[in-house]
Amino acid sequence: MLRWLIGGGREPQGLAEKSSVQTIGEEQIQNPYTELLVLKGHQDIVRFLVQIDDCRFASAGDDGIIFLWNAQTGEKLYELHGHTHKITAIAPFSSSDGTEEKTDLIITASADRTVIVWDCTSGRQVQKVSCFHSTVKCLTVLQRLNIWLSGGSDLCVWNRKLDLLCKTSHLTDAGISALVELPKNCVAAAVGKELIIFRLSASNNGSEGWNVLEVKRLVDHQDNISSLVSVNDLTFVTGSHIGELIVWDALDWTKQASECNFWDSSVHPDVQPEIKLSQSPNETSVQHLTSDEECVFAAVGKSIYVYNLQMKRVIACQRTAHDSSVLHIEKLPNRQLISCSEDGSVRIWELREKQQLPAEPVPTGFFNMWGFGRANKQANQAAKKMQENTPMYFLELVGDLIGHSSAVQMFLYFGELGLATCSADHLIILWKDGERESSLRSLALFKKLAQNGDLQLKL
Repeated sequence: MLRWLIGGGREPQGLAEKSSVQTIGEEQIQNPYTELLVLKGHQDIVRFLVQIDDCRFASAGDDGIIFLWNAQTGEKLYELHGHTHKITAIAPFSSSDGTEEKTDLIITASADRTVIVWDCTSGRQVQKVSCFHSTVKCLTVLQRLNIWLSGGSDLCVWNRKLDLLCKTSHLTDAGISALVELPKNCVAAAVGKELIIFRLSASNNGSEGWNVLEVKRLVDHQDNISSLVSVNDLTFVTGSHIGELIVWDALDWTKQASECNFWDSSVHPDVQPEIKLSQSPNETSVQHLTSDEECVFAAVGKSIYVYNLQMKRVIACQRTAHDSSVLHIEKLPNRQLISCSEDGSVRIWELREKQQLPAEPVPTGFFNMWGFGRANKQANQAAKKMQENTPMYFLELVGDLIGHSSAVQMFLYFGELGLATCSADHLIILWKDGERESSLRSLALFKKLAQNGDLQLKL
């Protein structure tokens, strides 16, 4: 395994506690990423990566510059200048109005209170808007309606030409921190501790006008909402800074299940004990959520949790996944996960079924499974019956990518083209499958030799 630390070898944070964190040796036979390409250009923290198509992506960060890259070769395609402060949100927007060919666009928002639409084919600025009263913190494209939304101190609805279609009144000074699309032309907006449901509707007079109406406020969270993800047309999930995870019905916006962390149970005497996602208050923030049809994967502090939606419980956990907070996590098409952390590492995990011996004591639930709480006989019998029919899982570390010298903010998975990561060290790294790249080079060399041979025969 290639283990190269860029920039003079800054030690990962929390190295003193390395013994508590799962480690993997040099022989990483299940890790295909044995080659890397380092992409330079940014002058500050790179916070965002967005995929444009199968082989192109954009990067942006605190230097206010957007770069477009080729994921196969690492070639810098365009360098986009237009913002004067750091980028706060970015979203791809492929659009067509029926009379034009499909256009690949990206939308960027900045702390300079502007939003710009860029053409990814030409690298040109299509449109710029500077009418915002606060920084836009999130952007969401509703591809089906050919519109997009910006979230700040208010919610604005735009068409692809950056015409403002409608907006809400001023919500809060804190503003909207996250947006997710819901069925029936609705969106959920995270505003502090509240989740506000808005409904969008086109005007009946035949014009291009739209209306946005607040239809419900959900106040179940005890702290600010830090992550928001859509699972499918029926379900979405939110996470908060104190480790609360709530599963919502996407159609009627009711609470379906939750995993909460109440530090003082005496404050909530009428609430049943719920699963604690982390033991320490300063490590409880749900940094990122992702999902498939079956499970929600939560990055909570330094930990990774796998929550099964049908069972409504945590089925696997890696409490010491990294040395520092996990910033981003994604589920791959197989049973693998990838996570990245403030400690500068990127890790590959595999969800595996745990083989339990018949004589092994059966956990009564999450509290006993991870070593805290007591169980009575009745609970133990119920848990034992459930355990007989329910497989248990664990996360096994199968790959450790060491290349960045500072916090890895996020990553993009490009399938056979590899993995792109961005970091506070100002760098982007393309991680490649070493065997595949070697085969491609051999094939290219063979073709070149064959062409040279044909040329000599003709001469």
